[in-house]
Amino acid sequence: MSKQTANPAQRCFPSLTDVAFVLPIVLLFAKLGGISFLLGDCDTGWHIRTGEWILQNGRIPDRDIFSFTKAGQPWFAWEWLWDAIFGWMHQRWGLVAVVMVSLLAISTASALLYRMTRRKCPNVLIAFGVTFLAIASSSIHWLARPHLFTLLFLVIFYWLLERVRDGNVRLLWLLPPLTVLWTNLHGGFFVGIALTGAYAAGELASWALDSRPEVRRAALQRSKPYLLATAGCFAASLINPYFYHLHVHIFGYLGEPYQFMQIQEFMPMSFSSPLAMFLEPLLLLAVLAVAWNVYKKRFTYVLLLAGGAHLALMSARNIPLFGILAAPLAAEALGAVISSVARWDVAGWVKRSVAAFESYGAEVAEQDATGRIPVASVAAILLLFWMVQLPGRPAALRVEFDAKLFPVKAVAALSGQRPVRLFTGDQWGDYVIYRLFPSTKVFVDGRSDFYGAKFGQKFLEVMGGKYDWKGTLDRYGIEAVLLPVDASLASTLKESREWRPVYDDGVAILFRSTDAGAAARAARPESVQSSTVGSGGIPVIARSPTIIKPRDRKAASSTEGTQP
Repeated sequence: MSKQTANPAQRCFPSLTDVAFVLPIVLLFAKLGGISFLLGDCDTGWHIRTGEWILQNGRIPDRDIFSFTKAGQPWFAWEWLWDAIFGWMHQRWGLVAVVMVSLLAISTASALLYRMTRRKCPNVLIAFGVTFLAIASSSIHWLARPHLFTLLFLVIFYWLLERVRDGNVRLLWLLPPLTVLWTNLHGGFFVGIALTGAYAAGELASWALDSRPEVRRAALQRSKPYLLATAGCFAASLINPYFYHLHVHIFGYLGEPYQFMQIQEFMPMSFSSPLAMFLEPLLLLAVLAVAWNVYKKRFTYVLLLAGGAHLALMSARNIPLFGILAAPLAAEALGAVISSVARWDVAGWVKRSVAAFESYGAEVAEQDATGRIPVASVAAILLLFWMVQLPGRPAALRVEFDAKLFPVKAVAALSGQRPVRLFTGDQWGDYVIYRLFPSTKVFVDGRSDFYGAKFGQKFLEVMGGKYDWKGTLDRYGIEAVLLPVDASLASTLKESREWRPVYDDGVAILFRSTDAGAAARAARPESVQSSTVGSGGIPVIARSPTIIKPRDRKAASSTEGTQP
């Protein structure tokens, strides 16, 4: 009787799965400064504008639409489906929808990862603790961009493959159609193919290494469905606007050393970063899990852990992938070790402490065992959606690009003026696309796969004020330069007679060419190729930012700005 009357209400109480769902939201506000953290990278801007272009034109672009340096050249808009979906949402609800759905993807992945980890580890305290480490370390790449769906799809694939390992082989049929969707949302789809292949490779390793004939036969038999599923997923990935050319393009891009030497998110994470406090224990637990699974002769998990750790140490953007792969296996190994302490020859207080920990974990698990309706999760996301739209909301709840990181005021000042050939950095180029496309095209933006290593290196040389920076600006007929106030090129331009600062708000400084510089560039045939703008300057903005008049140029050149 009490069971019948208590269960309906209890099913609406928050569960640990709800807590795992809310965990990214808590981290976002407690450690990362608020909702605008998800807009810490302006690639979101060109993705949105691409999606809106697709909706307007009814097709996927195959040529560049954003730059004047490579206008009309072949371009792979490989995340076209994300672009179109989020472009549609942006047209109706603005950046709020883009950010909130991105956060929903992170929270859903977190909840699913906890459920998967809980299945591997009976102790819910260990399962939740390791999930926390994985989710916290993954925050290094929480950006409102298509790659968040690779994290979500990786958890889904991992979950399905584990259920297949438990005996439900028919679930493999779900992987190819999911691959089609994944392929057109984000270029990380090959991670799903590799994950499926790792399950096949693990079984083949058991077949090759085990001495028992019956075990070898069983392992070989188990490998066949995984091999077929891997082939099916690869074939399904060909269902995209570019057929196999997409695969050639992606692997060519990832094989280019330039990305790993010059693009921050491709570089290894510094262990002086605050996020190292989450990644380091997860790596140590992964080492424990490798040893545990070698002992158990479960080679699939050894491959997943070793491969995931290698990816994480190679590139910061791979840390979330490692966290997902490692969490269930690390929790399982840690739980097994802690449970075995009772058989060790250790001090009595150690055994009593471990017994109390396991007893408390069992109590929490029993209370959490009742099937729950995710009322708390739905309420949390709806409440946040309402709060970020309140008038007078605090800075942590504002869905906007950070004016301390991006040229928000400077681009607003340019808005509505005659378009010019503008040189700025790749991240700021993304922001210019978001605010001024299609009237203004950019020199470069965040599509590093499109511009390539050679162009990227030339861009970096100009930004550093290195040899022939002037020749590059002249060659492309640059009329204005927008830079962070502390950029090397900004100091160089302050000393040049062909450029003068016309705007400085403490974050961004805007230079325009003098008449002599414009005349020199206009004389070059290269400067007018594909040009849609004429000669002339940028009007001086007579409002709150500092306006630097021509007579102040010398003084301005000796004044250093700082970027927060």
